[in-house]
Amino acid sequence: MTNNRAGVPRLPHLLGIEGLSPETISGLLDLSETYIDQNRSVDKRRDRLAGRTIINLFFENSTRTRTSFEVAAKRLGADVINMDVATSSVRKGETLLDTAMTLNAMRPDAIVVRHHESGAVNLLSQKVNCAVINAGDGQHEHPTQALLDAVTIRRRRGSLEGLLVAICGDIMHSRVARSNIHLLQIMGARVRVVGPPTLMPTDVDRMGVEVHYSMKTGLKDVDIVMMLRLQTERMQGSFVPSISEYFHFFGLDRAKLAYAKPDALIMHPGPMNRGVEIDSEVADDLDRSVIHEQVEMGVTVRMACLDALIGGQRNQFGAVA
Repeated sequence: MTNNRAGVPRLPHLLGIEGLSPETISGLLDLSETYIDQNRSVDKRRDRLAGRTIINLFFENSTRTRTSFEVAAKRLGADVINMDVATSSVRKGETLLDTAMTLNAMRPDAIVVRHHESGAVNLLSQKVNCAVINAGDGQHEHPTQALLDAVTIRRRRGSLEGLLVAICGDIMHSRVARSNIHLLQIMGARVRVVGPPTLMPTDVDRMGVEVHYSMKTGLKDVDIVMMLRLQTERMQGSFVPSISEYFHFFGLDRAKLAYAKPDALIMHPGPMNRGVEIDSEVADDLDRSVIHEQVEMGVTVRMACLDALIGGQRNQFGAVA
């Protein structure tokens, strides 16, 4: 496996965090940091991916992730096509695999895919001759979210190793939680998951994390508090008695935050449900909340992923040399 210019081992796709090496993750984080100054400059466009075509194929609604990928690709000089699934042939009965083969015939260099079914992105990657990036598949993984969270933490704390991170809320339905658990453990952090029993996966004990059903014990002395959105759209049945009761026990406010370390960082993948999983006062705390930094790092991380996957010269078989 060859390395690109940043020393990141060349990956054919980015389908998940699970299975990546610490060196690959560190390389992607290092590469993403090289794009920060570019994104803060007046002239943000470069020609690293000039002539490349990237298709955003989102089967679920998205604002942050799709926009972030589009901005990232354009700032590297690529052409971007946003496919509107609501008006595409998918709505006319075309299967995922037929869609994949149709897009593949157009010779894109990368396809960014979000899909409501776990494993769908992996399946699509097997049917195309270009790089595929998982922008979230069902309850499985969301790798670029974990990478942007990691670079945000690393810039504030210097390293992930040895940190104690609490991931709180709807663990069961969260692909963000799964990707973050994988990445944090690979990079030497300790992970706690905190939430009601009804929102814990049945296999949570096999994830290698500490499980807490109380914010008081779960947040005790943690370095990072990572809140999750309550994903009511994925719930079939009643998982919490009421929104107000959920916030009372598991919503992050000043009182619960006091259990963590005095300088603990506050994170949220967005979109936030204020008054549900997080109080506005702590979400907008300029000293401890890094939620807006996460959004900024999202662009640089996605630039790094696109660069790492398709930044080299492509050979006649469609692979990157």
